[in-house]
Amino acid sequence: MKIRTSLVAIAAFASVTSLAACGAPEKKADDSSASAATAASADDLGGLGKLQAAAEKEGALTTIALPHDWANYGKIIDGFKAKYPKIKVTELNPGAGSQDEVDAIKGLPNDPDVLDVGQAVAYANFDKFAPYKVANFDTIPDNLKDPDGTVVNDYSGYMAIGYDSSKVPAITSLDDLLKPAYKGKVVFSGDPTTSAEGANSVLYAALIKGGSTDDIQPGLDFMKQMKKAGTFNPVEVSKDTLANGTTPVVFGWGYNQLSYASAIPTWKVWASDQVGLAGPYFQAINKDAPHPAAARLWEEYLYSDDVQNLFLAGGAVPARIDDMTKAGSVDSAAQAALPNTPANVTVPTVDQTEKVGTQLAAGWAKAIG
Repeated sequence: MKIRTSLVAIAAFASVTSLAACGAPEKKADDSSASAATAASADDLGGLGKLQAAAEKEGALTTIALPHDWANYGKIIDGFKAKYPKIKVTELNPGAGSQDEVDAIKGLPNDPDVLDVGQAVAYANFDKFAPYKVANFDTIPDNLKDPDGTVVNDYSGYMAIGYDSSKVPAITSLDDLLKPAYKGKVVFSGDPTTSAEGANSVLYAALIKGGSTDDIQPGLDFMKQMKKAGTFNPVEVSKDTLANGTTPVVFGWGYNQLSYASAIPTWKVWASDQVGLAGPYFQAINKDAPHPAAARLWEEYLYSDDVQNLFLAGGAVPARIDDMTKAGSVDSAAQAALPNTPANVTVPTVDQTEKVGTQLAAGWAKAIG
């Protein structure tokens, strides 16, 4: 059931702009939850009103790996809490990677109900997810979703390198990161072998160095060069490391760089104007979600105009941007604030993303020692 993703939402980027890890208490299954567990749309439960009632009866939703400074998820989660105050939201491991999210599904009452994962992890774990079509499923481009709604793109972005201009010299090229001024200062936002953002950081370097999705060795070679030069630091970025200045250069998605800039006035962003790397993230529902109605209500919420615009305000490209632009419901100011599109953008297909993962599994440890 794999689909090849050419990522219309990212293409629109060019055309339009030219918690505590404790689960909720276990609830005894009832008829509404039993029905919700197999519902492929809100209509299967009698409409959005019935879905909301079932979710409020469950009274809980468990998310995972949603940092509040990632693509505006802080405001998105707060908005859900305000809109549905009868539903307690438990946030598991905000700093987890995509594979960590899937590994957290253990058939227990405190399992995550919903996941937000990178492309490779999304398509490698179809059997763990439940098909579900939100009410406006038809407004999401076909090549950004599985036809049954098992995995659906919610937002995308471009890879970039951010830096604190008060701590390091301005970055003008990738090779600058080999200079002594950056010693011990260059970090990733996640382990490339388990995190989509980390994996795409290596791929981004590979593309700049003449590699491709079929050959990321130039990226691995560059990481090895940084390791030898002493500029690569294996510590992962966090709010604390940003605040204390120990991670002043970060590979990551552009929307996360904007988040860093909102907290650090001297934060700047460098990206190649010739080579771009676009990456989608996908929503999925745990097929054995402890709170199946709340999980489905969360999906309905994410694909609403209001929340798609919150992704956009966070610097990400929402999946429904084309439809919202045509309908006049898009946040035009947030849309205008999106950065310019690089000249040559790579949008990996599912197969290519899986191939990158295989190459990383074999070569990452060798590259960094």
